[in-house]
Amino acid sequence: QVQLVESGGGSVQVGGSLRLSCVFSGANARWHYFAWFRQPPGKEREPVANIDIRGTTRHADSVKGRFTISRDNAKNTVYLQMNSLKPEDTAIYYCAAGMKGTWTAPGYDYWGQGTQVTVSS
Repeated sequence: QVQLVESGGGSVQVGGSLRLSCVFSGANARWHYFAWFRQPPGKEREPVANIDIRGTTRHADSVKGRFTISRDNAKNTVYLQMNSLKPEDTAIYYCAAGMKGTWTAPGYDYWGQGTQVTVSS
């Protein structure tokens, strides 16, 4: 069982930055893949970025060059640094953990409660 607690969401203006944090706990948690997903208003949940146990990352095309996923196993934390935010980044952001390392949501077994990010122009 892995527990995930997100923080760091909020409201920012276009071009601003936020850093989301996801603190993980539980047996063998650090051996999991981690990912960030988001669900914009009225839309389906979509992948944003993921990271494996060695630190290899993948980012969605829509956020490449602006967002960066990272992990600090010593602090049991996964981060999503978000720069140059746009209104279309407005969504609930979820942290997820799983052993399969897939890109899509079904590959993740554990989910956080979500944190709201709102970008206004």
